[in-house]
Amino acid sequence: MNSHRFSAFVSAEFQAEVAARSQGGIILKTKAIWVSGALGAALAVAGCDASSNSGAAGSGDGSAGSGASGSSSSLSGSIKGDGSSTVFPITEAMAEEFGGQNPKVKITVGISGTGGGFKKFIAGGTVLQDASRPIKAEEAAKMKAAGREFIELPVAYDGLSIVVNPKNTWAKCLTTAELKRIWDKGSRVNNWSQVRPGFPNKPLKLYGAGTDSGTFDYFTDEINGEEGRSRSDYSASEDDNTLVQGVSREEGALGYFGHAYYEENKDKLQVVQINGGDGCVEPTTETINTNKYKPLSRPLFIYIERKAADRPEMQAFIKFYLHNAPELVGTVGYVPLPQSVYDAAMKRFEARTVGSVYADKAAKGKTVEQLYGAGNGSGGKAKP
Repeated sequence: MNSHRFSAFVSAEFQAEVAARSQGGIILKTKAIWVSGALGAALAVAGCDASSNSGAAGSGDGSAGSGASGSSSSLSGSIKGDGSSTVFPITEAMAEEFGGQNPKVKITVGISGTGGGFKKFIAGGTVLQDASRPIKAEEAAKMKAAGREFIELPVAYDGLSIVVNPKNTWAKCLTTAELKRIWDKGSRVNNWSQVRPGFPNKPLKLYGAGTDSGTFDYFTDEINGEEGRSRSDYSASEDDNTLVQGVSREEGALGYFGHAYYEENKDKLQVVQINGGDGCVEPTTETINTNKYKPLSRPLFIYIERKAADRPEMQAFIKFYLHNAPELVGTVGYVPLPQSVYDAAMKRFEARTVGSVYADKAAKGKTVEQLYGAGNGSGGKAKP
């Protein structure tokens, strides 16, 4: 894969950020960028198919596609996205592969965090939103007030990973109660000896998601019992690579972020098993997929601005995204959803079904298969 080709699809600001991180020796390098062989050939064919299936043009926000036929040679336009750093590796990989087949389509993806990304999405600054949690009711209300609608699509499973420095020989497994003791609002735990009797007298340095991050919302809700409830005296960032750097450099460090960032940096990190009441469980493809890794297994999403969904380049890209997700998601360290869910998501996009299935309070605690699979992908309302 030509690394120079990808530079055309990311912002100059992000390229500078990547260069800065590279100097530190730690960066999430999306494995999908180097996909080759049978998978690469399959993606190439899928890219052409997705392009040829694009529909009628629409003005939308940003720029309109000019390729009426939707073929890889004529499809053009731009797609501006932002949001979750957790979902970013997936969308980055999709943009790279799609760009190889559609070089006239410019896709830029930022990493402002889920909350920060939604602010831009609501304001009309972006048409594609990466999210590590469902849209909140207040965000949906602001979107409606702005006269904008969205299509919600699940794209992968993640196992939010708790990590320590490789020199940590004592914290092989932590209970959710111990995590709460560490991370809860007002916590004064600053030494490993305060976490559990028998742990060494070593300073505890914490690294975690910033408050604009969907990972922060999810972690605090599941571990501390209330979204946003957290101690504030820790090193926070919406950029997971920054957190990787911090944990890898301090013996007494503890942090949390998306599973892909652990997978890509496992030589610099050690993952901690979590005991949610059924014994110690490590986040793996199997335990995340079967929800045995409780309570930190979660779905990941992308959101599409409704009017932008009619643009040929957006139609082609989203169809490409959902068609290739079963293969590409795994290459960047996450877990693919069941095919039935991807099929339901495709129908949801093609029907232009707006709104969130999570708007119903009864959705809390249900799996994506229950919410989207087996014919349930039309939750929300269809728009002509």
